[in-house]
Amino acid sequence: MILKRFCLLLSLLVIFNCSSKNNQDDKSQSNNQDTADVMYIYAMEKLNAQQIDEAVIAFDKIEKLYPLSNEAIQAQIMSGFIDYTKLNYDDAIYKFSKIINKYPSLKNIDYVYYMKALCFYEQISHEGLDGKNNYLALENLDQLIKRFPDSKYSKDARQKVILVNSNIAAKHMNIANFYQTKAKYTAALNRYKIVINNFSNTKFTPEALYRITEIYMTLGLKDEATNTASVLGYNYPQSEWYELSYNLINKKNKSNNFFKKLNFLNND
Repeated sequence: MILKRFCLLLSLLVIFNCSSKNNQDDKSQSNNQDTADVMYIYAMEKLNAQQIDEAVIAFDKIEKLYPLSNEAIQAQIMSGFIDYTKLNYDDAIYKFSKIINKYPSLKNIDYVYYMKALCFYEQISHEGLDGKNNYLALENLDQLIKRFPDSKYSKDARQKVILVNSNIAAKHMNIANFYQTKAKYTAALNRYKIVINNFSNTKFTPEALYRITEIYMTLGLKDEATNTASVLGYNYPQSEWYELSYNLINKKNKSNNFFKKLNFLNND
């Protein structure tokens, strides 16, 4: 995790150093700008040397003395980044949100969106816990992807969306399994159907179909069970959950309606 965070830091060094060089191309820049540049370079040197407290002080000083400079904006981003590396996610989110609202046209604003999304994403620890960060991470990752589809950060964001969706689906499956064991079948069915309808690309869809088949058989709804098992067999013929549903239907239903249904679907 530490190595990953300092890789992000290296990315920032490249981005902001390039920005500073572009500013230096303007020979008419003021002495104040020169001073802001020097202060920023000093602050980055402190951060690169992992002298975090000194870097924080230096970035804060840039913001106070030269609030209208490009270095002041960069210093705000770095301040948020430092909070992120220290796991002070709430402070980092506040700072990144402030930058997004105040400088929506900022060059490299996609990076700020990405860092804000990471702050939510890295707080997802287990699917069984409070799912608030799952949805906040998903919302912020989607925002990055929609606003900046060609950004280099959007590629990683798309991978993280898949992982977040799997995490949310796992949470629904856990709740549904709990309801099923307590014979609260309607509540369980609703949760399984959420997984099927909203998270069909996750690994949990075959199991959700099987569990629905299982509930229908428990309730004596053989036609509904057969239809659901047919969908499972048609879409996931190699799944272990298909084999379980196959055995379940054939154990309790000797009429072979299940096979007829599968044959009909496979011949379409």
